[in-house]
Amino acid sequence: MHAPSYKPRDFNLSGLTGISNKTLEMHLGLYEGYVSETNLLAERLAEMVQAGKAAKSPMYAEVKRHLGFEYGGMILHELYFENLAPKGKGTPSRALTQGFEQCFGGLDAWRTDFAATGSLRGVGWAVLFRDPVSSYLSNCWITLHEQGVPAGLTPILVMDVWEHAYLLDYKPAERAKYIEAFFTNVDWDAVDKRLK
Repeated sequence: MHAPSYKPRDFNLSGLTGISNKTLEMHLGLYEGYVSETNLLAERLAEMVQAGKAAKSPMYAEVKRHLGFEYGGMILHELYFENLAPKGKGTPSRALTQGFEQCFGGLDAWRTDFAATGSLRGVGWAVLFRDPVSSYLSNCWITLHEQGVPAGLTPILVMDVWEHAYLLDYKPAERAKYIEAFFTNVDWDAVDKRLK
Protein backbone atom coordinates (compact mmCIF):
# COMPACT_ATOMS: atom_id res chain seq x y z
CA MET A 1 0.00 0.00 0.00
CA HIS A 2 1.35 3.40 -1.00
CA ALA A 3 0.52 6.41 1.19
CA PRO A 4 -0.42 9.64 -0.60
CA SER A 5 1.56 12.76 0.19
CA TYR A 6 -0.21 16.10 0.36
CA LYS A 7 1.33 19.56 0.39
CA PRO A 8 -0.26 22.65 1.93
CA ARG A 9 -1.64 24.93 -0.77
CA ASP A 10 -0.93 28.64 -0.91
CA PHE A 11 -3.86 31.03 -0.59
CA ASN A 12 -3.35 34.76 -1.16
CA LEU A 13 -6.10 36.14 1.06
CA SER A 14 -4.46 39.16 2.65
CA GLY A 15 -6.89 42.06 2.89
CA LEU A 16 -10.17 40.24 3.50
CA THR A 17 -12.91 42.49 4.80
CA GLY A 18 -13.72 41.73 8.45
CA ILE A 19 -11.32 38.76 8.67
CA SER A 20 -7.92 39.96 9.83
CA ASN A 21 -4.57 38.88 8.47
CA LYS A 22 -3.76 37.70 12.00
CA THR A 23 -6.77 35.37 11.91
CA LEU A 24 -5.76 34.16 8.46
CA GLU A 25 -2.20 33.48 9.58
CA MET A 26 -3.42 31.41 12.52
CA HIS A 27 -6.08 29.69 10.42
CA LEU A 28 -3.67 28.79 7.62
CA GLY A 29 -1.27 27.39 10.23
CA LEU A 30 -4.08 25.19 11.54
CA TYR A 31 -4.79 24.03 7.98
CA GLU A 32 -1.12 23.12 7.51
CA GLY A 33 -1.44 21.00 10.65
CA TYR A 34 -4.30 19.07 9.05
CA VAL A 35 -2.16 18.44 5.96
CA SER A 36 0.76 17.25 8.08
CA GLU A 37 -1.42 15.00 10.24
CA THR A 38 -3.14 13.55 7.16
CA ASN A 39 0.24 12.58 5.73
CA LEU A 40 1.40 11.11 9.04
CA LEU A 41 -1.73 9.00 9.53
CA ALA A 42 -1.78 7.81 5.90
CA GLU A 43 1.84 6.71 6.26
CA ARG A 44 1.07 4.93 9.55
CA LEU A 45 -1.86 3.08 7.94
CA ALA A 46 0.30 2.01 5.00
CA GLU A 47 2.91 0.65 7.41
CA MET A 48 0.26 -1.28 9.36
CA VAL A 49 -1.12 -2.82 6.16
CA GLN A 50 2.35 -3.84 4.99
CA ALA A 51 3.10 -5.34 8.41
CA GLY A 52 -0.16 -7.31 8.32
CA LYS A 53 -1.56 -5.41 11.31
CA ALA A 54 -4.75 -4.10 9.72
CA ALA A 55 -7.21 -6.96 10.21
CA LYS A 56 -9.15 -6.67 13.47
CA SER A 57 -6.58 -4.31 14.96
CA PRO A 58 -7.98 -1.71 17.39
CA MET A 59 -5.00 0.56 16.65
CA TYR A 60 -5.64 0.36 12.90
CA ALA A 61 -9.32 1.15 13.47
CA GLU A 62 -8.52 4.22 15.56
CA VAL A 63 -5.92 5.55 13.11
CA LYS A 64 -8.33 4.95 10.22
CA ARG A 65 -11.12 6.86 12.00
CA HIS A 66 -8.79 9.69 12.95
CA LEU A 67 -7.60 9.98 9.34
CA GLY A 68 -11.19 10.83 8.33
CA PHE A 69 -11.18 13.79 10.71
CA GLU A 70 -7.78 15.11 9.60
CA TYR A 71 -8.37 14.53 5.88
CA GLY A 72 -11.81 16.12 6.07
CA GLY A 73 -10.29 19.09 7.90
CA MET A 74 -7.68 19.48 5.18
CA ILE A 75 -10.20 19.34 2.30
CA LEU A 76 -12.85 21.54 3.92
CA HIS A 77 -10.24 24.19 4.71
CA GLU A 78 -9.00 24.13 1.12
CA LEU A 79 -12.56 24.57 -0.16
CA TYR A 80 -13.16 27.37 2.37
CA PHE A 81 -10.01 29.31 1.47
CA GLU A 82 -10.65 28.75 -2.26
CA ASN A 83 -14.08 30.39 -2.09
CA LEU A 84 -12.76 33.58 -0.47
CA ALA A 85 -11.25 36.65 -2.12
CA PRO A 86 -10.46 40.09 -0.69
CA LYS A 87 -13.67 42.17 -0.94
CA GLY A 88 -15.28 39.28 -2.79
CA LYS A 89 -15.20 38.52 -6.48
CA GLY A 90 -17.91 38.32 -9.12
CA THR A 91 -21.59 37.72 -8.48
CA PRO A 92 -23.68 34.55 -8.37
CA SER A 93 -23.93 33.16 -11.91
CA ARG A 94 -27.22 32.88 -13.75
CA ALA A 95 -27.26 29.11 -13.17
CA LEU A 96 -26.63 29.56 -9.43
CA THR A 97 -29.23 32.32 -9.19
CA GLN A 98 -31.75 30.02 -10.88
CA GLY A 99 -30.81 27.26 -8.44
CA PHE A 100 -31.38 29.60 -5.50
CA GLU A 101 -34.75 30.53 -6.97
CA GLN A 102 -35.84 26.93 -7.52
CA CYS A 103 -34.55 25.49 -4.24
CA PHE A 104 -34.91 28.39 -1.78
CA GLY A 105 -37.21 30.95 -3.39
CA GLY A 106 -34.37 33.32 -4.31
CA LEU A 107 -30.91 34.57 -3.41
CA ASP A 108 -32.05 36.41 -0.27
CA ALA A 109 -33.92 33.37 1.04
CA TRP A 110 -30.89 31.14 0.36
CA ARG A 111 -28.59 33.59 2.11
CA THR A 112 -30.89 33.78 5.15
CA ASP A 113 -30.96 29.97 5.35
CA PHE A 114 -27.18 29.67 4.87
CA ALA A 115 -26.55 32.24 7.63
CA ALA A 116 -29.00 30.39 9.90
CA THR A 117 -27.19 27.13 9.17
CA GLY A 118 -23.88 28.77 10.06
CA SER A 119 -25.41 30.12 13.27
CA LEU A 120 -26.34 26.71 14.69
CA ARG A 121 -25.01 26.09 18.19
CA GLY A 122 -21.70 24.30 18.32
CA VAL A 123 -18.70 24.21 16.05
CA GLY A 124 -18.72 23.00 12.49
CA TRP A 125 -19.24 24.02 8.91
CA ALA A 126 -22.06 25.47 6.83
CA VAL A 127 -21.93 24.09 3.29
CA LEU A 128 -24.03 24.69 0.21
CA PHE A 129 -24.22 21.34 -1.59
CA ARG A 130 -25.45 20.40 -5.04
CA ASP A 131 -26.94 17.00 -5.74
CA PRO A 132 -25.28 15.89 -9.02
CA VAL A 133 -28.31 13.75 -9.94
CA SER A 134 -31.18 16.20 -9.34
CA SER A 135 -29.15 19.49 -9.30
CA TYR A 136 -30.99 20.31 -6.06
CA LEU A 137 -29.15 22.78 -3.81
CA SER A 138 -29.20 22.42 -0.03
CA ASN A 139 -27.49 24.07 2.93
CA CYS A 140 -26.11 21.51 5.35
CA TRP A 141 -24.34 21.53 8.71
CA ILE A 142 -21.23 19.43 9.18
CA THR A 143 -20.46 18.97 12.87
CA LEU A 144 -16.97 17.55 12.55
CA HIS A 145 -14.96 17.26 9.39
CA GLU A 146 -16.12 13.73 8.72
CA GLN A 147 -19.56 13.74 10.35
CA GLY A 148 -22.63 14.97 8.55
CA VAL A 149 -21.17 15.07 5.04
CA PRO A 150 -23.96 14.00 2.65
CA ALA A 151 -22.68 11.15 0.48
CA GLY A 152 -22.34 11.98 -3.19
CA LEU A 153 -23.21 15.68 -2.97
CA THR A 154 -20.83 18.32 -4.32
CA PRO A 155 -19.76 21.16 -2.02
CA ILE A 156 -20.39 24.49 -3.77
CA LEU A 157 -19.76 27.04 -1.00
CA VAL A 158 -18.02 26.25 2.31
CA MET A 159 -17.99 28.39 5.46
CA ASP A 160 -15.93 27.46 8.50
CA VAL A 161 -17.78 28.29 11.72
CA TRP A 162 -15.39 26.71 14.16
CA GLU A 163 -14.39 29.46 16.59
CA HIS A 164 -10.82 29.63 15.25
CA ALA A 165 -12.25 31.14 12.04
CA TYR A 166 -13.38 34.32 13.80
CA LEU A 167 -12.39 34.43 17.50
CA LEU A 168 -9.45 36.82 17.03
CA ASP A 169 -11.76 39.30 15.28
CA TYR A 170 -15.09 38.81 17.05
CA LYS A 171 -16.39 37.76 20.46
CA PRO A 172 -17.88 34.24 20.64
CA ALA A 173 -21.40 35.70 20.67
CA GLU A 174 -20.65 37.72 17.50
CA ARG A 175 -20.61 34.86 15.01
CA ALA A 176 -23.26 36.71 12.97
CA LYS A 177 -20.74 39.53 12.33
CA TYR A 178 -18.23 36.97 11.06
CA ILE A 179 -20.88 35.44 8.79
CA GLU A 180 -21.57 38.89 7.31
CA ALA A 181 -17.82 39.35 6.75
CA PHE A 182 -17.71 35.93 5.09
CA PHE A 183 -20.45 36.94 2.61
CA THR A 184 -18.50 40.13 1.80
CA ASN A 185 -15.49 38.04 0.77
CA VAL A 186 -17.15 35.26 -1.26
CA ASP A 187 -15.41 34.49 -4.55
CA TRP A 188 -18.50 33.76 -6.66
CA ASP A 189 -16.31 32.85 -9.64
CA ALA A 190 -14.86 29.94 -7.62
CA VAL A 191 -18.35 28.94 -6.47
CA ASP A 192 -19.60 28.96 -10.08
CA LYS A 193 -16.72 26.69 -11.17
CA ARG A 194 -17.78 24.17 -8.53
CA LEU A 195 -21.38 24.38 -9.68
CA LYS A 196 -20.33 23.42 -13.20
